[in-house]
Amino acid sequence: MSDEPVPGINPQVAPSGEGCADCVSGDGPGWWFHLRRCTECGHVGCCDSSPSQHGTKHFRTAGHPFIASFEPGEDWYYSFETQQVFEGPPLASPTSHPPGQPVPGPAGAVPADWQRHLN
Repeated sequence: MSDEPVPGINPQVAPSGEGCADCVSGDGPGWWFHLRRCTECGHVGCCDSSPSQHGTKHFRTAGHPFIASFEPGEDWYYSFETQQVFEGPPLASPTSHPPGQPVPGPAGAVPADWQRHLN
C-alpha cells in the first residue's frame, strides 16, 4: 500500500475501547470471540464468528468499508467491498485489545458452552 491517504482509513483515530462497543453497551449476549476495528472511526466490534457480528453490522449501518484485526499480534486489514485481506498503514495505539484479555471475552461474560454459539 502506498503512503497516499486512503478514503476509509484514518490512521490517527483511536479505537473506541478494549472490547466490542456494542456488546459492552448491552446489544446481544455481551461477549465476543475476536475483535475488529473500523479503520475510519475506530469503532471496535466483534467478528463474524461472534454471536452478534457487530463489526459487519457497523459496516452495514455506517458504510465504513475497512476493518483491521484488533487481536494481539495481528496486523491485517479487510475490505468489505472486495472481501479481500490487505496491508494498510499503522493505526493509532492501541492496535489490539490488552494481551491479558481472554479470548473469547470479556472475562466473566462468556458462557461455558460458548463454542455452540459461534457462527
